[in-house]
Amino acid sequence: MQDFFRYFFDKGTEPEFALFTPAHFMPILLLIAALVFIYRNQDKIRSSRFETNIRYVLGFSLIICDMSYYWRLSACPWLAEGVVENLPIGVCAWSVIFCAFMMIGKSQRLFDIAYFWLLSGSLFALLTPTPLTFYGPTRFRYYQFWLEHTLGYIAIFYMIFVHRMRPNLRSMLRSYAALIFMAVFAAWVNSMIPGANYLYMARPESAPSILDILPPHYGLRICIMALAMTVMFGLAYLPWYLKDRKGAVTK
Repeated sequence: MQDFFRYFFDKGTEPEFALFTPAHFMPILLLIAALVFIYRNQDKIRSSRFETNIRYVLGFSLIICDMSYYWRLSACPWLAEGVVENLPIGVCAWSVIFCAFMMIGKSQRLFDIAYFWLLSGSLFALLTPTPLTFYGPTRFRYYQFWLEHTLGYIAIFYMIFVHRMRPNLRSMLRSYAALIFMAVFAAWVNSMIPGANYLYMARPESAPSILDILPPHYGLRICIMALAMTVMFGLAYLPWYLKDRKGAVTK
């Protein structure tokens, strides 16, 4: 049993996860199925006497998923992953935290930030989950990663469908300002800690990633990433902009 747990919580010595395989597509398909279920049953969920319990369970599940990453590291000293890899600096990690407290408190402000961060930044984690290179379906980290990321999207669309939350132009600017602050802080940490690569700004990762198309030159890399995020923020807001314009025309 001890050998099993050591294997389950450990990481592989060779790449175990490959992009665009069943291990990659299955969690995404389950996410889509969950979103469709919430959309089709939004009225029943909204009027249910268990609605508050649903939000609380989802919120605390997000917190547990995020914290379990650090619990695993503290309980498995043989992993030998140091501070460089594990500081809580990243779009995905903070999006999950925002989503958790958004669900518990029905916070519109946290929704504003989490919506744009998830649909603009964490989306790349679903398309190219680089952290899973050495973690296949027989490893704890595989399930922790997918639960953490997919539950974030479920939380966002739960609030959209069930509680009618939506972003606006001001919330997009607020979210973008928060992202700039995090990027500046991450760049400072990258410069202070040798080998740190938070927000993948310092250099390309060794594992395959969508960011491989970026040049290694630091200045160009930052400029292209900033431009890409600006475009992604605009695309995330576009459906709501078109909806508002359509509503204005029909009045």
